[in-house]
Amino acid sequence: MKNIAASIAISTLAATGVEAQEERRRVAPPAVYDVAPGLGDFTDNVLFGEVWERAELKPRDRSLVTVSAIVSTGKTAQIAGHVRRALDNGVKPEEIGELITQLAFYTGWPNAISAVAETKKVFDERKIAPLANSDAARIELEATAEAARTATVNTTVAPTAAVLADLTNRVLFGDLWQRPDLSARDRSLVTMAALIAVGQPEQLPFHANRAMDNGLSNTEASEVVAQVAFYAGWPRAMSAVPVLSRVFETRAGKAAATQNKASQGTEMNIQITRAKTSETTGPADYFTGEVKISGNYKGEEPARVSGATVSFTAGARTAWHTHPLGQTLFIISGKGRVQKEGGAVESVGPGDVVWIPPRVRHWHGASADEAMSHFAVAEAENGNVVTWLEKVSDEDYAKGTAID
Repeated sequence: MKNIAASIAISTLAATGVEAQEERRRVAPPAVYDVAPGLGDFTDNVLFGEVWERAELKPRDRSLVTVSAIVSTGKTAQIAGHVRRALDNGVKPEEIGELITQLAFYTGWPNAISAVAETKKVFDERKIAPLANSDAARIELEATAEAARTATVNTTVAPTAAVLADLTNRVLFGDLWQRPDLSARDRSLVTMAALIAVGQPEQLPFHANRAMDNGLSNTEASEVVAQVAFYAGWPRAMSAVPVLSRVFETRAGKAAATQNKASQGTEMNIQITRAKTSETTGPADYFTGEVKISGNYKGEEPARVSGATVSFTAGARTAWHTHPLGQTLFIISGKGRVQKEGGAVESVGPGDVVWIPPRVRHWHGASADEAMSHFAVAEAENGNVVTWLEKVSDEDYAKGTAID
């Protein structure tokens, strides 16, 4: 009898242990398991059981990325839980305050003020004293990069929006980015996460390069995209992938060129890129139809110019894209089309010169019934020449038929 009783007791303890273990594994709110059990499983087993456990990005950085995505998208109800997790993961209260301040500039004051209210509840709960502005030395931004950024703002923004240009130079970069309670690397990390979350990949190259210049690795940058996918949705994460890929490629090419230059000494020579000897096929991710690229060249620093001859078969075209410092197209032969977002589809022909302003979303390619070749020239900003976006649909392309 005693053995039977002991067996029952052991079985009961075992069952209780399994239930307790099951309960410990549950991360989502209890209602999730009643309403959307699949969501509960993915939350427990994939998001927190797999992604948050990946060592390629430290828990502290994952918290910075996650809180940034939540604040920037206005998901107020989720802020407190992730602020608690961030504090547990080693993010300092001062850093959370600076994160919110940073995102006020990049995703709007209303989101930031809402985040403050929720964060204050957590600070009160944990008896965190009111914060004050730090008296530590301010961060010194890299002088050459800042001079180039300021010149770009003065050239491209000031003529149209003088007040915005002044605030960008004097307040955003002259004050906010120099505040010491959040490192330059972390400010870029926070801003990257927010830009992906709100669907602004065009602005990503500058901040990704800035973060990587300050120590963020390619692997860590890739993990940022994966982390944000769960908190802002797959479409926005996927839109950031080709942009980040271009940043990786540009930085790798620049590093290789620097190494090659160092191995060959400092002598500079005239370079000739022979016609047709370097012809490649336009990548399917960035072009529709058959496209050939030849004579691809890139000036050596301090020059920032690069270009190539691009030949489109009838109906072929680029994807939507932007250039940080604009682009010039010299039409060599055939009949082509070019369009900026929201504008009319324009026809172009031999001898025409097309100028696309900085950061204007646009596409260009051949007409529907005739091939076209052009020579394209653009300049790099912080190593980035182009930001590729989504492809031009057949419907959008066909809108130009009547103009040809």
